Amino acid sequence: MTEPRLKASLLVQAILRRYDLEAIPAYIRRKGDPDAGTVILKIALGPQDAMLLGQARDAEGRAGWLRLGGERIREADAEAAIAKAISRDPDVYVIEVEDGKGRVLVEGPLL
Repeated sequence: MTEPRLKASLLVQAILRRYDLEAIPAYIRRKGDPDAGTVILKIALGPQDAMLLGQARDAEGRAGWLRLGGERIREADAEAAIAKAISRDPDVYVIEVEDGKGRVLVEGPLL
């Protein structure tokens, strides 16, 4: 059985607030469906590298985050993955974080 799902707009606001508390720049790059959208988190590690995380669920239905493309990917590859995700699901939110340390400040395990 899956856990209850938090509305996407509330999750996005919680993520932005968490980064704000650490004084790390984060913003909504693309708004999706406020109720049922999924979230992609892009952490810009520098001008050429990024980390990309997407909402996912494990085999038991628990919410977590999946690394998309590995621990560190090229900026162009991250942008291509985001564009592909948007073409598959137009309801997706995209949050961008600028943090060279690559801090992942979201609730849930990395899957």
